[in-house]
Amino acid sequence: MTQALPTTVMLKWAALALVVTGTFAATLVVARAPDSFASRLAARYVAHLDLKLRLMFVFVPATQVAASQLVAAFLIVLVHVLVDLPVWWGLLVLAAVLPPMWIERMRRERVLAIEAQLDAFLVALANALKATPSLGDAFISLQQLVPAPLGKEIELAVKRLKLGASLEQALLHMAGRVGSRQLDTALSAVLIGRQIGGNLPQALETTASSFREMARLEGFVRSKTAEGRAQLWVLAVFPFLLVYALDAVRPGYFDPLGESLAGYGVVLVAALAWVSSLVAARKVLAVDV
Repeated sequence: MTQALPTTVMLKWAALALVVTGTFAATLVVARAPDSFASRLAARYVAHLDLKLRLMFVFVPATQVAASQLVAAFLIVLVHVLVDLPVWWGLLVLAAVLPPMWIERMRRERVLAIEAQLDAFLVALANALKATPSLGDAFISLQQLVPAPLGKEIELAVKRLKLGASLEQALLHMAGRVGSRQLDTALSAVLIGRQIGGNLPQALETTASSFREMARLEGFVRSKTAEGRAQLWVLAVFPFLLVYALDAVRPGYFDPLGESLAGYGVVLVAALAWVSSLVAARKVLAVDV
């Protein structure tokens, strides 16, 4: 009897390993099938990640990010089967949403860094125009003066110019890549000033001064709404912490909610109220200068 126990345990572990491996392989086969819905969805997701990474000059294959998420999800399920993780579903949600959210956060931080360079960019362009009358030559001269990340975008625009694109096409492509309203405004000021003529360096210096004032006002608004944003995060996370704490103190406290139609109704109403409060709080804090 004492010798049969280790054999039984080994067989259970082997069976579990086979089940996990088979499930993982079946998921890969379904995802790689060219005509399946899962394959089309995965291809769309990978293309979305790849576009965001390339726009930030991050050349990590998006397929590696998606594969890492899939492996993490299977590891979480496996650990839950072995040791009964209490919040395994929450870890699955994190594995699904955390990488895209992190990439989007990187993109937004890059856009903010580019917007912080716009006033210096316009002043440098105005000074270059005082030395050369050609807007194209003045723009090309900036690629050695403006640091990253805006410098990377200028360098790419200069490469497009050397390949035969017009200055307007290069600037419009640059604005489309970054996706910043302030950069669109700055480049529109450059293009409109070029078309209508006049004292373009002075117009660019005035635009740069306006950007500096806008940045000051936005910093003031962010400082005034910082406490509200912190309260929004507390409002978003607190219900889950409260449910986990009550269930840990008194196991089965929320079981009646899953045993009747009225319980499901209460959960649905609470979820709708929670989502509505988050949406309303975001609208209140979305102050546009």
